[in-house]
Amino acid sequence: MLDKILYNTVLCQAYSPCGKYLVAGNIYGQLAVFDLDRILNPVVELLTSDYNKPKYKHNLESGNQICSLVTTDKFLIIGTVNEIYGWDWKAILSVKLSKPSWQIKISSKTSLEYIDVNSLWLSEDREKLLAGCGDNNVYIYNLEDRRQISVLSGHDDYVHSVHGKNDQIISSGEDGAVLLWDLRTAKSHNKIEPYKNNKVSRPDLGKWVGSASLSDDWIVCGGGPRLALWHLRSLDVTTVFDLPDHGIHVSYFHDDCVIASGAAKHLYQLSYSGEIRVELPVSATTVYSAVLKSNPNVLAIAGSSPEIDLCTSFNYRDQILHFR
Repeated sequence: MLDKILYNTVLCQAYSPCGKYLVAGNIYGQLAVFDLDRILNPVVELLTSDYNKPKYKHNLESGNQICSLVTTDKFLIIGTVNEIYGWDWKAILSVKLSKPSWQIKISSKTSLEYIDVNSLWLSEDREKLLAGCGDNNVYIYNLEDRRQISVLSGHDDYVHSVHGKNDQIISSGEDGAVLLWDLRTAKSHNKIEPYKNNKVSRPDLGKWVGSASLSDDWIVCGGGPRLALWHLRSLDVTTVFDLPDHGIHVSYFHDDCVIASGAAKHLYQLSYSGEIRVELPVSATTVYSAVLKSNPNVLAIAGSSPEIDLCTSFNYRDQILHFR
């Protein structure tokens, strides 16, 4: 029988509130929980051959793929197909997974039978949960009572990513649009379409935008079009990053740099002017998730591979975790 885990794809990752655990979700509806302290600070006398494998592995009852993860102090929030679940962290860090503490069913007016929750983002006040979905919408929920507050409708194809800064939200989609929204009014006030810009368009790779992120003054986004830095106020493209990629799925700001990866052999750390500061080799043929935490610094990189790269520095891989 074919070992399906060899063809594993990890779509999302999250750290526990204490920072001691990494959780990864895959296309088979499995959650792998890794004990970072045991992995990064091993006691040699107690070291076993499976130290870099999950401490716990949970299976969702539905078997649906785990598309997105986000964490609060109390809950691990899981976006899957048609539903969003909230599991108490105590349940996640147990041998057997209990029932979720709560769930939200996506109520769409479209005729789609299966709606993937592709991206989750928490507002900075931790009161609102935003979900970018496969029915072209971004849903906003009150996290305390899980009540739907509003729907951001403006994309013509499914939403790949949602991110925010203060009261400003950015979403990107398969339609090639990057939309800017005001969280207070739930209205879109600006749009860029990178595939229409000659500096960044790559018609052979398509118009889709796999990732878009905000800082106070900048937007970074990429997908079929090249990864590029756009000025937030003028919406002009400022820097086009010259990367040997075949599509971008991860892009965000960290300190004074841009972190990016996708269908490439590396994860990149880039200056705003376009300089490649670090090319970090990756195990996955396509990276779908690269999550970073501080104190201490840990970067986890995952995608189309049963292996997850763990780094405490941007210069090299410390460990390779095995989703088995």
